[in-house]
Amino acid sequence: MDVKVFDKSKLPSRYTSVGPASAPHRSYYYAMGMTEAEIARPFVGVATTWNEAAPCNISLSRQAQAVKKGVKAAGGTPREFTTITVTDGIAMGHQGMKSSLVSREVIADSIELTVRGHCYDALVGLAGCDKSLPGVMMAMIRLNIPSVFMYGGSILPGRHRGKDITVVDVFEAVGAHSSGNMSDEELHEIECVACPSAGSCGGQFTANTMACVSEAIGLAIPGSAGAPAPYDSRDAYAEASGEMVMQALAQRIRPRDIVTRRSLENAAMVVAASGGSTNAGLHLPAMAHEAGIDFDLHDVCEIFKKTPYIADLKPGGRYVAKDLFDVGGVAVILRELLDGGYLHGDCLTVTGKTIAENLEGTTFPANQDVVRRITAPLSPTGGVVGLRGSLAPNGAIVKVAGMKKHVFTGPARVFDCEEDCYKAVIERKYKKGEVLVIRYEGPKGGPGMREMLSTTSAIYGQGMGDEVALITDGRFSGATRGFCIGHVGPEAAVGGPIGLLKDGDMIRIDADKGTIDVDLSEAELAARRQAWKPRRHDFQSGALWKYAQTVGDAEKGAVTHPGGKAETHVYADI
Repeated sequence: MDVKVFDKSKLPSRYTSVGPASAPHRSYYYAMGMTEAEIARPFVGVATTWNEAAPCNISLSRQAQAVKKGVKAAGGTPREFTTITVTDGIAMGHQGMKSSLVSREVIADSIELTVRGHCYDALVGLAGCDKSLPGVMMAMIRLNIPSVFMYGGSILPGRHRGKDITVVDVFEAVGAHSSGNMSDEELHEIECVACPSAGSCGGQFTANTMACVSEAIGLAIPGSAGAPAPYDSRDAYAEASGEMVMQALAQRIRPRDIVTRRSLENAAMVVAASGGSTNAGLHLPAMAHEAGIDFDLHDVCEIFKKTPYIADLKPGGRYVAKDLFDVGGVAVILRELLDGGYLHGDCLTVTGKTIAENLEGTTFPANQDVVRRITAPLSPTGGVVGLRGSLAPNGAIVKVAGMKKHVFTGPARVFDCEEDCYKAVIERKYKKGEVLVIRYEGPKGGPGMREMLSTTSAIYGQGMGDEVALITDGRFSGATRGFCIGHVGPEAAVGGPIGLLKDGDMIRIDADKGTIDVDLSEAELAARRQAWKPRRHDFQSGALWKYAQTVGDAEKGAVTHPGGKAETHVYADI
């Protein structure tokens, strides 16, 4: 693309690179080998969640180099930096999972602080594992400098006995092994082949769900969410993202021009249509919050209710992210939603074009069944459903994609932490027909709102996925399947009804009607509330303590600061 000459006197980097007062700052840039010409150009932060913690992030450093090449070619000076991630597949099933959702806030905060401290003019963010995708996009919306998001790509599917498998199959194999239905040898065989490459988990779990969101909401260039992480074509998308951020800077296109109420609705539509993760019900409100837009769990679920489920993706379906890429990627889902009259085609994207303009030339692929036609969906409503009732006045959420049974009634079996429930499951100390309740795992009560994939996978691996329900004020992995309800609010730690339950209380769940109730009178609930006492968790210092002091309800995205509505200025305008 043509290199544009920018007037730095109007950009944030003027504070660190223009005029006599910036001589000390420039001396630092010379120390790193930068030239006068490079210092005179706009500074573009290239933020990645690269680390050696897991395959989700291991390829991001390579892709960042391609982004920097694109930034330089388009007249900018890239400055690479990294932030943390907590990888759910490794944090899952133990106390480490308490760090996962907290990491979303740390990622957003650390990118904000790095950009503010060094006065960068634009931002390209690359992310891999689940919480890093919304964390990076939240930072972009908060800072409101021209930004482009790019997903690091999914892992390739593993193969076991002629079938594609993912890490979820390993979690479920643990359940099968615990019930005597799998040998030590087969469990080892599965764990060795399930994850054969770099990249994020391959099903329509949280990472791939939020990658679809990045294209649907308009912060990523078209097609960038699709190619698996090992593919060299990702580098071409990365280079194009670097060029695109410079175009956005020239055209003064900012994230809050892109992230609007209507584009958030588009994002919720792609989650519903793809049978995506329930975690989108947490992350979309948090992203909206950064822009000062009211868009809570109930707003998300209203979109889910109206959107057909058309992509047959794991864990509820048959295919993985690579299969979607092979038939045309996220654009196929978006095009079908647009042609069906669902998608808001007039929403601006980072390309400077509307989403409808970006989708021109995309046609529905023949001879495939990864994505269905909107007129013949897997289900007429989305793969994720919102619930509300006497047990969850502030709402709850369940993933119904692939579920046969949408109504469940049974007696409560109450556990005050995930470990106790997991132990009961592994030891088969639960009964068919029960509603397992895991509480005090919400944002404040955990603290950190853990995911319960180890427990739900063990249940499924034991062949009991359709025989029990599980509810929690914590979360579920996007990889969870079965009758599993999360985000129950208010959470137990603040005296919500879930904290008042006793073993044997009858719970009624109807995912078709969107209700979740306990058969207790208002008088009985009031009496129990009077007797209820807050519990003290074990995290009375450090990052988890700090998080618990400020985090809000899951209904509003479990956010930790007042958001865009409270701003008196935006960083981009300094």
